[in-house]
Amino acid sequence: MDSRKHSAMTGAGASVDPNIGGEFTAWDGYISGTTIALEPRHKITQKWRTTDFPADASDSLLEIILEETPTGTKVTLKQTDIPDGQAEQYKDGWRKFYFEPMKAYFKKKQVGAKKARTTGV
Repeated sequence: MDSRKHSAMTGAGASVDPNIGGEFTAWDGYISGTTIALEPRHKITQKWRTTDFPADASDSLLEIILEETPTGTKVTLKQTDIPDGQAEQYKDGWRKFYFEPMKAYFKKKQVGAKKARTTGV
C-alpha cells in the first residue's frame, strides 16, 4: 500500500492511494484497480484488472489475507472473476512477479537490518 516500496519490491512502477476507494496501478500500468476494503495488518480487498482483460470483462476481486506466524507472516491470495482462459497466466504471474520478488525484497531488508544492528548504524 506504498508506491515507493511496491516499486522497489517488484522493480516496476507503481502508484498507490492507500485508502479505501483509492486507485492503484502496478507494473507500469499493466495492473490497475481500486481498494474496496482494508483491515490493517489483516486483509486487503481490491477490484483488480490488467490490460489483458477484455474491454467488456468485469474487474476481478482480489483478497490478500495476512496472518502472523511464529516465523513471520503468511500471505494468502484469493483472486476470483478472472476472464476465461486467463487463470493460469495470473497464477504463474503472482508467483514469478510478486511472491519471488517479495521473498528477495524482505530477505534483503532483513539482512540490512541485522547488519545495521551489528554495526550500530
